[in-house]
Amino acid sequence: GIDLVAMCVNDVLTSGAEPLYFLDYLATGRLEPEQLTQVVAGVAEGCRQSGCALLGGETAEMPGFYGPGAYDMAGFCVGIVEKSAILDGSQVRPGDVLIGLPSSGVHSTGYSLVRKIMAEAPRQAGLGDSDSAQTVGYGWAECPSSLGGQCLGDVVLTPTQLYVAPVLAALKDGVEIHAMAHITGGGFPENLPRCLGEKQSIYIEADSWPVLPIFKWLQAAGAVSPAEMFKTFNMGIGFVVVVPADQAEAALAHFQPAYRIGTILDGNGVVTGLPEG
Repeated sequence: GIDLVAMCVNDVLTSGAEPLYFLDYLATGRLEPEQLTQVVAGVAEGCRQSGCALLGGETAEMPGFYGPGAYDMAGFCVGIVEKSAILDGSQVRPGDVLIGLPSSGVHSTGYSLVRKIMAEAPRQAGLGDSDSAQTVGYGWAECPSSLGGQCLGDVVLTPTQLYVAPVLAALKDGVEIHAMAHITGGGFPENLPRCLGEKQSIYIEADSWPVLPIFKWLQAAGAVSPAEMFKTFNMGIGFVVVVPADQAEAALAHFQPAYRIGTILDGNGVVTGLPEG
């Protein structure tokens, strides 16, 4: 439920808007009251953390279309921002600095690849929690030492980070923000260019923040190239704010923890500095 809210409110936030209200829709083969209660509780918690109202929702039973225990969710939110304050890329200038805000994990992106790795990757010594006769695939209950005792299933189910409260607080406190990007599907190469103005590019310092252990594990287990990791996952940065260079220290102090991860350059709309191959 929190993931559903996060994918909406974090996106709306990138335009400088404050989320006002949210509605959800859940479809399943058969309504299970306990399951429904847990999911809606997650939606309500996501709305609470984002300061928006959960106005209502819709449920649908579709037996024969959804298998036992399966369900599908959708939702949307409405936000508001003064027309003069909309962030549309026109405020961005070469020399502006990218401040990366940490993600809480995989968020809601790349799960097709996660499941493929879990099901099909050849097992490698040290990547599971114990020796096993299984030669292919990993179990969700396995707890690799690199995850600090956490099990794979728990780590990949960590809810998406919500960025609304700290970003709106920064704007209220006078931090000048020229643009924002929510790092979702398509990773860095596809999401960051959306915040640019004309004839601008981005240089990313790819080693300027700590990559979360789950991404290191997925890359090793699935033998995924560094370039593909940055195209698929957030790699530990879930949200980016673009600020003038003279506002960078103020932004870093406000968002703690946060990282100075790149710079706006003259260019043609591409992201450079990321791993290749």
